[in-house]
Amino acid sequence: MALCKSFPPIINTESRVLILGSMPGGVSLQKQQYYAHPNNKFWTIIFSVLEITMPNSYEERVECIRKRGIAVWDVIASCNREGSLDSAIKDEVANELSALFECYPEIRLVAFNGIKARQVYKKYVDLRPDKQVEYITLPSTSPALTKSLEDKIKAWRVIAKYL
Repeated sequence: MALCKSFPPIINTESRVLILGSMPGGVSLQKQQYYAHPNNKFWTIIFSVLEITMPNSYEERVECIRKRGIAVWDVIASCNREGSLDSAIKDEVANELSALFECYPEIRLVAFNGIKARQVYKKYVDLRPDKQVEYITLPSTSPALTKSLEDKIKAWRVIAKYL
């Protein structure tokens, strides 16, 4: 079992949509980049939703989504895990999500990138109805979920109305 630690959020004061994953996979942790595995379709999906050409560099992608009101973080700050599958996560410690909402009050939508992110969020953070924040669970962008790319993009389009 390896100790895995997430990294800081991609966020700014104009962020309106917060996309929460569970814990970065092995390739992402190694590169210190969100959704770095070439088979993870996160960036393809996001730029399809934004209807703009995806920049080649990670830094440009991050800057682009920041400018458009999208924040990215993980529910889990640290855990033990062998491999990259969510099902292998053990001993998770949650990120300080309540503090994040206090610092970034413009967030209107929390979009969970897969079921595990929502399950862990619900375990550590109150999912009470909030007049200002809506919650939605979207199909995972991970290659482990075999849903078609077209179906994933269609489901993820819901975030556009919050931007």
